[in-house]
Amino acid sequence: MAGGSEELELFRRRWREELAGSAKRRRQEAAAEPPAAEPESRHSNEINEVPFFDIQLPYELALKIFQYLGKTELGRCAQVSRTWKLLAEDEVLWYRLCQQEGYLLDTSISDRSCWKLALKNCRARERTLKTNWKNRIGGVSQLQYELGKILCDVHSCDGVVIAGYTSGEVRLWDTRTWDYTAPILEPVHGPGDAGPRPHVSFVRINSSLAVAAYEDGTVSIWNLMFGREPIHHYQHNQRIQALALGSEGATVATASGFEVKVESPNDRGFWQTTETFEIQKLVNFLNLVPDVTGSPVTVAAAEDVVYLLKAEDPGKILHSVYGQPVTCLDVSAHEAAFGVKTFGWLLNEPNQILLYNLETSQCLKKMGNSLGDFTCVNLQNSPPNMLVTGNKDRRVRVFDLRKSESLCSLYAHQLGVSAVQMDDWKIVSGGEEGLVCVWDQRMGTKLWEMYARHPVRHIWFNSHSLITANIPDEKNPRGSSIVADDLTMHRKHRGIIYAYEFSVDQLAVESILPICRSSYDEVTGYNYNIGLAVPYDNI
Repeated sequence: MAGGSEELELFRRRWREELAGSAKRRRQEAAAEPPAAEPESRHSNEINEVPFFDIQLPYELALKIFQYLGKTELGRCAQVSRTWKLLAEDEVLWYRLCQQEGYLLDTSISDRSCWKLALKNCRARERTLKTNWKNRIGGVSQLQYELGKILCDVHSCDGVVIAGYTSGEVRLWDTRTWDYTAPILEPVHGPGDAGPRPHVSFVRINSSLAVAAYEDGTVSIWNLMFGREPIHHYQHNQRIQALALGSEGATVATASGFEVKVESPNDRGFWQTTETFEIQKLVNFLNLVPDVTGSPVTVAAAEDVVYLLKAEDPGKILHSVYGQPVTCLDVSAHEAAFGVKTFGWLLNEPNQILLYNLETSQCLKKMGNSLGDFTCVNLQNSPPNMLVTGNKDRRVRVFDLRKSESLCSLYAHQLGVSAVQMDDWKIVSGGEEGLVCVWDQRMGTKLWEMYARHPVRHIWFNSHSLITANIPDEKNPRGSSIVADDLTMHRKHRGIIYAYEFSVDQLAVESILPICRSSYDEVTGYNYNIGLAVPYDNI
C-alpha cells in the first residue's frame, strides 16, 4: 500500500509541475510578438507526439487514453496546453461521446465537421423537448376520417398510424409530415362483395407492413412501399380473437377458435403458412417474440394458460394455474410479463404480474399486491429492468425487475387504467373514462391531462411526439344519426385519434389549426347532419 501511495503522490507532483510549466509558457507566449494565425487543423496534422509529463507519447496512443474521459474531463484537459487542446477536441473523441449518449446513431464521423458542437446542439434540443413535454407546449391534430363510421382499432409505429372502422375501411396517417394525407388501403375484392363490408376487428403496423383482420375471419396484409393493394390475403373459418405482427420483419400471427396460424414469406417472397398450432382454449392475447432468429416464436394467453408456441415444441405450456385467468400480456426479446387474476377460493392471494424467461421457461419474478385486476402491462417499450402496469384499482405502477418492488404507484384514473407506456423520466397513461395523463416518474406528479369521450385503447410516444386513440366500446349505438339512412355517424359516437407534436422544428406549422392547413383533397366533408357543406364546398 505504501508503494502505491508513493506512486500516486509522484503522479500528482508531476501533474502540478506540468500545469505550472504550461501556465508559464502561456505567459511567455503572450508577452512575445504573436505569430500569424494558422488553422488548428494544420497544427493537429503536424502533431506526431504529445507531451505526457516527462515522456512523449505518439498521437494515436494519447488519443486512445483520452477516449476514457468524459465531457468535463476533456474540457479541463483542453486548458492545459495547445497540444492537449487539439487532442481533447479531436473529432473522434466527440463522435464517440455523441454515439455513447444515443445521438445521431445513423451517421458516420465524416457527416459533421464539428462533433463537439453537434453534441451540444443535441443536448440542447433534448432539454427543450423535455420542457415542451412538461409544459404541454406544441401542436395537436385530430386524425379523422369522416366516412369511416365508428373507430374499431388503432395501432402506430414510428409516427405512422393505422386505423380500422366499422365501414370496413383501413386508413393510414404519417404524422411525421405536417401536410399528411390519409390513404385508404384497399381490401381484396371478390365476386360477392356487393353488400356492406365487414367491420375491422384488429389492425397492426410495423416499419414495412400493415395488417388488418375483419369480422368475417379475413386477414389482409399490405406492403407500405408497394401501394394500396394487399400483397397477401388469407381466411379463417371463424371470427379472429387476436392478431400479432412482428416488430421487425414480415411475420403475422392470428388466433381463431382453437387455432393459431403463423404466416410469413419464404425465401422467394411468396407468403405461406409457416406454422399452425392447435390449443385447448380460446386465445385472449397474442404476441410475437421480437428479435428471433430462425422460425418465429409466439406467446399466446388462452384463459388461464400461457403457451409458448415454437416449431420444434408446438404445445409447450409456459404457465398454467387453474382459476387464475390472464388479464394482460406483453413480451420482449427474452421475457414475457402477464397479469393473473385470482377469484373464488383464492382471494387470500392478491393479483400479480408474473415475469417468465422465454429461454428457460422459468418464472423469474412475482410482482404486485393488488386487489384489482391488472388491465395493461408494457415491457417491450420500457427502459431496461423496468416494467409499467395499469390496474382496475385506478393506479399506475412502475416495477424494478431487479428488486421485484414497486418504485412508484400513481392514482391515475377514476374508472381504471386501459393503456400505459413509460420512458426514463415520464409515464403516459390512458383510462377507461377517456383521460390521458402525463406523469413525471421521479416526482410522482401529474404534469398535464387531456380528456376525450370513450376509453383510451392505444398510446404510443417517442422523444417528440405522442399518439393516443379513444375507441368506443359500442360499435352500433342507438340514435347515432338523425336520418335513418345516413351513412355517417354522429361525431360523438365515432372515437378520435390525437397526434401531439412537441418538436421545436415543427411547432410553428403544427400549431396551425387542421382546418386551416387542409389540402382540400376531399370533395365533401361531414356536415353535422344539418345540410352544411362549409368549408368543404363542392368543387
